[in-house]
Amino acid sequence: MRILYAVQGTGNGHLCRAMDIIPCLQEHGEVDVLVSGIQADIPLPFDVKYKLHGLSFIFGKHGGVDLWRTFISSTVRKFSKEINSLPVEQYDMVINDFEPISAWACHLKDKPCIGLSHQIGALDPLSPKPNESDTLGKFIMKNYAPSTFAYGFHFKSYSENMYTPVIRQAVRDLEIEDKGHYTVYLPSYDDGHLLKHLSRFDDVKWQVFSKHNKKAFSLKNVQINPINSDAFINSMAQSSGVLCGAGFETPAEALYLGKKLLVIPMKNQYEQHLNAASLKEMGVPVIKSLKKKYEYDMESWLYSKSRVAVDYPNKTAEIIHNIVQKHK
Repeated sequence: MRILYAVQGTGNGHLCRAMDIIPCLQEHGEVDVLVSGIQADIPLPFDVKYKLHGLSFIFGKHGGVDLWRTFISSTVRKFSKEINSLPVEQYDMVINDFEPISAWACHLKDKPCIGLSHQIGALDPLSPKPNESDTLGKFIMKNYAPSTFAYGFHFKSYSENMYTPVIRQAVRDLEIEDKGHYTVYLPSYDDGHLLKHLSRFDDVKWQVFSKHNKKAFSLKNVQINPINSDAFINSMAQSSGVLCGAGFETPAEALYLGKKLLVIPMKNQYEQHLNAASLKEMGVPVIKSLKKKYEYDMESWLYSKSRVAVDYPNKTAEIIHNIVQKHK
């Protein structure tokens, strides 16, 4: 059986999940991998047959998505060309992790597309929703990567066909310690903003992983590191807590490691506000930004000993097996 596994390359979470899903798919047939997007920092340890531009959200520097840069980076002409040239009809099965090129190619060529993504879980009617409505954000998420069949991941299994997070084996194998520092991943803030706000807590050691700098350096109590997957997960495993955006994989991994967690949902990113609603319901503190008015909330979190307990068993092979058997 020939399987096309298509992965969204905006951010690193989809690729982290792919590291464990691809070997499971390879147990069922010949797998070709497609990655579209231009914002990921983590290389896949597998051959990628299709590397496409796709549609990427561009991170800003002040806590949100840069909508203008996102718009100009994606041209309709290029997007249409990639859709029309992708031979989805040559595959027995197309499995899609929120990847738009293969999803729309399947849609236009009347080819079944199996959606397997966190976004499907976040949009599920039974999953928690934020108080603020975002009609445009919801519309984009629902139509970005249409699927014929839908399976979702979320922080909790809120409904049928929804699974708890895929925690990659590299994280499951980590030795968990507490060396007193706090690990930070906030890609929508530049280093200047992070240094300004984090250095206010001068008795706290911060290890920041930055998309905006290729060289490591330290200033006062803040250490800035370039993105490196192994260094990042080791920093998390040895931390007292994790401060990050309200994405999916990083908060899920922090919870799995039993770390104290504080999230800041990215502006203009509806998915992160859906995630924040779920995390808040679970007891994870959420703040809107790094601005000074949230300093008390951060301080309360830093001195809190509260942890949110989760149970994320390793069922990736079972999930993939069941989906493949159902649709082959």
